[in-house]
Amino acid sequence: MFDFGIKDALDILLVALMLYYVYRLMKESRSLNVFIGIIVFVMIWLFVSQILEMRLLGGILDKLVSVGVLALIVLFQEEIRKFLYTLGAHQRVRNVMRIFSSGRESRKTDRESIMPVVMACMNMARSRVGALIVIEKLTPLTDIIETGDKIDANINQRLIENIFFKNSPLHDGAMIISHGRICAAGCILPVSHDIEIPKELGLRHRAAMGISQESDAIAIVVSEETGRISVAEKGTFHLRLSAEQLEMILTKE
Repeated sequence: MFDFGIKDALDILLVALMLYYVYRLMKESRSLNVFIGIIVFVMIWLFVSQILEMRLLGGILDKLVSVGVLALIVLFQEEIRKFLYTLGAHQRVRNVMRIFSSGRESRKTDRESIMPVVMACMNMARSRVGALIVIEKLTPLTDIIETGDKIDANINQRLIENIFFKNSPLHDGAMIISHGRICAAGCILPVSHDIEIPKELGLRHRAAMGISQESDAIAIVVSEETGRISVAEKGTFHLRLSAEQLEMILTKE
């Protein structure tokens, strides 16, 4: 007799939610056709091995599935990384993690550290000096810091402006601020290839979007062409910010 209980209903619901989330993730990364192909292959494999019980063909498909799992991990490593980051960045998970990281939270950038950044950005915007400043939060940016030149200095308005001065050897890269200090400059950031980014935004904006998608960091961009200030956080842009708006965003975060 077929026994269907609450545990079975919960099992089906969890599998459906998992498939739906994977579907959304693949759709956003433009890999939907690959996802559909995988689902079709799995259905054929189950039909052949479980229903028709074809031993030879089923055995071949079993070997393909075992090898295919490793191939999928390599093929979709960026999507898997994004999925795990999204899971870890969920608000409820973050609230739990704050219990164990209260010491680190207490070292967040305060107002005295924020104002030099805001004033430097406003001065560079008036002078049409391009800049890219990344403020680390909970996600460590150690691998990003290693790509640049380490500084380890107090946050200072003049220092920020000098680093991004057009003749400075470090002005092309990103500055990383962590624990209330300037850790490094001239750092290389992952560039976002999101087609939703407006075409008028340049490489600095794409790099800012890239780091905001792969971590919880805040990236501030000063456009060299327009002198406008933008902030990228959580995969979204805040464009054409005033000094008050920039200060409000940094203080809130």
